[in-house]
Amino acid sequence: MPRILIVAPNWIGDALMAQPLLARLRAKLPHAHLDVLAPAWVSPVLRRMPEVNEVIESPWGRGGLALGARWRLGRMLRARGYDQAMVLPNTWKSALAPFFADIAVRSGYVGESRYGLLNLLYRSPGDKRQREPMARHYARLAEPPGSDPREPLPGPRLRLDAAAAALTARRFGFGEAPRRNAIFCPGAEYGPAKRWPAEHYAALAKALAAQGIDVWLLGSASDAPVCDAVAQAAAGAVRSLAGRTTLDDAIELIGRADFVVSNDSGLMHVAAALERPQVALFGSSSPAHTPPLSQRARALWLGIECSPCFARECPLGHFRCMRELLPARVLAELGELGVLPSTPVT
Repeated sequence: MPRILIVAPNWIGDALMAQPLLARLRAKLPHAHLDVLAPAWVSPVLRRMPEVNEVIESPWGRGGLALGARWRLGRMLRARGYDQAMVLPNTWKSALAPFFADIAVRSGYVGESRYGLLNLLYRSPGDKRQREPMARHYARLAEPPGSDPREPLPGPRLRLDAAAAALTARRFGFGEAPRRNAIFCPGAEYGPAKRWPAEHYAALAKALAAQGIDVWLLGSASDAPVCDAVAQAAAGAVRSLAGRTTLDDAIELIGRADFVVSNDSGLMHVAAALERPQVALFGSSSPAHTPPLSQRARALWLGIECSPCFARECPLGHFRCMRELLPARVLAELGELGVLPSTPVT
């Protein structure tokens, strides 16, 4: 039985876009043992993936080389006898632990000139300025170098215990049927250029509240200022849970939501993996590169002349890509998804 170690990306959304790779590996090697090495803040989504046998949490935080910790982890991994490691991040340091573990086959993209650290090398095809879909980028690692994965790719899917999710929803005060619950995810850890303006979220929340829909804000503690700005502008039309939930809580709450409105963020990909109806808002990034991988998702993107710039902040200062994406457009898209009641709920 082959044993494969996957070094996961450091972002929640990227980890979910890597799940098609795991699905392809499981289909090709149904009896393989697939372990994933991941940061603690990403591991909750990986533990909910049916393809994964075990999640090993990396003992270092964000940034820094942590050479000693990587060497010690490599020595521990060596004892597990992995046949292959697949390194998904492009950084030099992310390939160190498999190298220290003496894993015979160490595959991944060349990235930061990782010759020697990796010995089965892949290169991204085509024009580097045109970013291909991330799911395809990762899934290529299940094929021989130079080969493209067969399309369509399987979508991400997370396990959700319905009873546990119902308990979590009650604990945080979600309304029970016939009340309807919408979740907004106004944050985006990458930077403000990916965040729809707080006043737009607030205007949308007021329109939904007028139809009797409860609106909740989800996000990490770092998203709390953004969510607070939405709550203040919404004047009582939303309730913020930013910083009050674990990632497992957030997954379960999204699983219980009637629909989701989100920026291009990790929680957007969680909603897609749970197949919740959603409208995903894109500005500086591109829905061709990091789309929500779900048939129940709609991606809205104006595609103005300067986007996608993939910048953390608007380099031109006007932020038109998000500012001109108006709440009425999102409300209309929710209507097209069929998630809004035909008459206000009382």
